[in-house]
Formats: sequence, structure tokens, C-alpha cells
Amino acid sequence: MAFKSKLINILKLIFPSSFIELGVFAFFIICYGILGSYIAINYRIIFDDRIPWDAYFSFDNRSIIMTGGSFERHPLAYYFFNWIRELALLISDGKTNDTFRLTLAWFSNLVISLGLVQIFKYIKNIISLPLFFSLLITLFFGLFSTNIILSFTPENFTYTLFLLTLFNYYAARKIKKEEKIPAIPLILAGISIGGLTVTNIIKVFIPVAFEKGLFKNWKKFGNAILRIALTCICFILLYLNRIDFKYKTIFSKTNSQYEKFSNVKSTPTWDMISSYFFGGNILFPSFIIRNKHNMKGFDFKGLFMAVYTSWIPYVFISILLILILWSYFKNFKSKFVQILMISFFIDIIIHCIMRFGLHTSYIYGGHFVFVYPLLLGWLFYSYKSSPKILSFLTVILGLLFTYLAFNNYLRMTEFFWFLNQYYQ
Repeated sequence: MAFKSKLINILKLIFPSSFIELGVFAFFIICYGILGSYIAINYRIIFDDRIPWDAYFSFDNRSIIMTGGSFERHPLAYYFFNWIRELALLISDGKTNDTFRLTLAWFSNLVISLGLVQIFKYIKNIISLPLFFSLLITLFFGLFSTNIILSFTPENFTYTLFLLTLFNYYAARKIKKEEKIPAIPLILAGISIGGLTVTNIIKVFIPVAFEKGLFKNWKKFGNAILRIALTCICFILLYLNRIDFKYKTIFSKTNSQYEKFSNVKSTPTWDMISSYFFGGNILFPSFIIRNKHNMKGFDFKGLFMAVYTSWIPYVFISILLILILWSYFKNFKSKFVQILMISFFIDIIIHCIMRFGLHTSYIYGGHFVFVYPLLLGWLFYSYKSSPKILSFLTVILGLLFTYLAFNNYLRMTEFFWFLNQYYQ
């Protein structure tokens, strides 16, 4: 009975567990499903055997599906995408055709839609906002460029976004109940989240630091250290097993990757930070087309994001960042808000300060973009007893919502023009 009860609780955690949650899930899976299905059936951009990377926005679809990506950044993704690929091939009778692409797109659609359910659950159950605000913020988040693109893109970031939203909701529930995060869930989170992108394993340990009485009780502190140590040991052993314990290759590969993705000087740093890191994950900028090749004699066209060319997107991002900072300082004493901001700050250090992949940081949105709606939720919560400020925030978010919908719809029409020109 205990096992059955735990299984039911896990299913309720991952999947919709109420009528309204089911409605949120159905809405997004239908909307994203229509988009992804149309692209998969009519175009070959989701998977093309000749194109390993950079067909659109620097995603490495074929490479990820076939290998899971480079081991130094995605150490355990190889095993995960083996299952995804084999299941898709089983459904498509072993062919990499439109059925294969459709299956991959629906895997992505499913996990992104479930991730949005996690955001809704967090806002409704942890922050305890009224239904109207919970739906408004969730719909706003659903229009982010990261969610739109990842809803049909088979990539590490797609599954990372879901796992991070799931774990943050789970951890927030534990902290709200003043309970510790058990060792097994922590280990599973470390292996899955860190396995898909190694730097994200740090984010798994952040909520542990905010467990009640951790730094006032040596027994609790020791228990936390033990859980973290067990997670690290399991992760490291699996990582080393993946590379046949040739640990020296990790350092050489990591250094070469850092050099490759951190020395781009074609665009001013401030514009890459604003247009790519803070902006491109939310509000599509304009696009540019480049000539690419697969190093085996096949030439193709790649679509990339450009920096913003109008003042309006900069104003949009500035307003959103002001709201996020407002939320942070207003709720500075909140454990939940600190967890979110520390997690976000890790990505700021990696991409903005260390400059790793800054020129394509819009593709890393799956690592942190979920922080925006949650911090917006906390901002609304902090003014629940101030009708005037709450009305002001609602109007501001409504304006941002309208412009986001208009801009991203317009950019997606340009994306389809690109598909019609080069990927039919």
C-alpha cells in the first residue's frame, strides 16, 4: 500500500491532478501540438540526416538525437536519447521519415506542456495566487520564444526545462511543509538534471541549503552533506563510466569547448547580454540566414537570431527585468525567491560573466527562463493586499503579454518563410 501511495503521489506531482490543471495541459498540448505536427509533417528541419547542427537557432537536433551531445557538457544524455531515438524509430518502422519527426516533436510537445503545468502548480499551490493571475502568468510564459521553439525541438534543453520546473515545484512543496528533500529524489534529480547538462547539477543542491534549521542543527547539516555527497558520488561514477573512466578527456574537451564558445567578438557584449541572454529566450529578435555546411560536402541554410534593431524590444526586456528585480527585493527574505534567484545567478555567471556561449545564449533558455513567471508570481503575491498596485501590475503585464504575442507571432511567420524556402 505504501508503494502504491507513493506511486500515486509521483503521478500527481508530474501530471495534472485537478480539472483546471488538466485544462492548462490540454490547452498547451493542443496549441503546441498543432504547431509541431505541421512542421514535422511538412518540413524536414526537425531531423535531417545530412544536417547535424545549426539548422535553426544553433540547436543540434540530429547530433543530439543520435549521440546525446558532447559528453563534457551532456554527460548522461547519450543514454536518455538512445531511448528517445529507439522509441521514435519503433513507431516509424525504423525510418527517419515524417512519422519519426512527428514522434520526436510530440515528445517535446508533451514535456514542454507538462513543464507549463508545473509552473501553474507552483503559482497556484506554492505562491497561492488567485486563479486569474495564475492563468495570466502561465499563459504569458507559454508565449516565450523558448517554449515555442522547444515545443517541437528534440534537444537537451527541452527536457532540462521540464526537469528543472518539476524539481523546483517538488522542492518548494517540501520547503513549504518544512520537510527535507529525501536522498533518493535528490539523487534522481542530480543524475537526470546534471546528466543532461552538467552545470545544472548545482541547482539541485540549492533548495537543500534552505531546509528549516539546517545551519542550527549539526545533525540536520550532516544529513544534508551526506545527501549531497551521495548524489555527487552516484553522478560522478555514472559520468566516469560513460567515458570508460578516462577522466583526463573531460578537462581537455572542456577547455576546448570553452575556448570555442567564449571568444566571439562580432557583437558588443552588452547587446549579446540584452538581446540574447535576457531577450532572445522571451521575445524573438529578427533573424539572419547564414550559409552552413556539415563538413562532409553538404551545404545548407541556417537561421540565427540577430540583436534587436528597434528600441521597443529593449524597453520590453527592461520593464520585465525591473519587475523581476522588484520582486526579488520585495521578497528578499523569502526562501523560495532566494532559491530562484541563486539558480538564475548561476546562469548569469556562466553566460554573461564567463561569456560561455553568450553569442548564442538564447538557446540556453531552458536552464533558467522558468524563473521569470515564478518571480512575477511572487511580485503579485507581495501586493495581494494593495489593489492599486495589483491593478498597475496587471495592466503592465497585460501590455507585455500583448506585445509578446504580436511580436512572436510575427517572427514565427518569418520562421515559416524560412522553412518554405529551404526545408520542404
